[in-house]
Amino acid sequence: MAEQQAEQGSIQVIERMMSLLDALAHAPDPVSLKVLAQSTGLHPSTAHRILAAMTGSALVERHEAGTYTLGIRLLELGNIVKSRISIRQVALPHMQQLHELIGEAVNLGIRLEDEIIYVERTSSDRSLLRVVYLVGGRAPLHLTSVGKLFLAADGLSEVRAYARRTGLPGKTPHSLTRLDALEKELDKIRRHDYADDNEEAEIGLRCIAAPIRSDEGQLVAGLSVSAPADRHNPDWVKPVKLTAAAISQALGYRKPARR
Repeated sequence: MAEQQAEQGSIQVIERMMSLLDALAHAPDPVSLKVLAQSTGLHPSTAHRILAAMTGSALVERHEAGTYTLGIRLLELGNIVKSRISIRQVALPHMQQLHELIGEAVNLGIRLEDEIIYVERTSSDRSLLRVVYLVGGRAPLHLTSVGKLFLAADGLSEVRAYARRTGLPGKTPHSLTRLDALEKELDKIRRHDYADDNEEAEIGLRCIAAPIRSDEGQLVAGLSVSAPADRHNPDWVKPVKLTAAAISQALGYRKPARR
């Protein structure tokens, strides 16, 4: 009985510690003990005791005015976690859920210089159109929806430099091989925060992609759904964007609040 009570007490302390950390995380400025106690529902003496222990471990920093902020140790731990995060590992469960919802292939692509590399895919046995979207497959940025997301994130000078380097080669009659057409397409992507591939890499294959962002707000990958043109559904835009946003959130991204 005594051992069970001790275990319950330890769990309670951890829960209280987490409530204090959450309160500090949501506060833009240093917070007083009184405010922390009120926001967490803890007695001031209890909050003070837990904060003192966390201060000793550098999880919390106490300032001269008697206020508290998150400590440097959390930054160190966060950087360790960040270095060990695999986008593929984080994204896969979300990709599987999207695949079950839509029933078509879901792809995860990252940028390597002037190409997109597909690093994960949930297969769809309904289609034989798999040339571009095999895991490990590569494609020029301007020919795929995921690649166009990365070009849209670039500045005008970078896009034009890409066009000069590559010459904007085409693979189908639908490929964007003129700079003015590509720039127009990228402007639309910036406004709507998703990209289309209308049989530009492969005849008969269409695609919708949405951006995945890191905790620093940088575009790190693209999530796409690919399907034969006759099964393509523009209503997929919403679930693709929601899934990409969920993956971004799992990576630590927080969308800036509107002013």
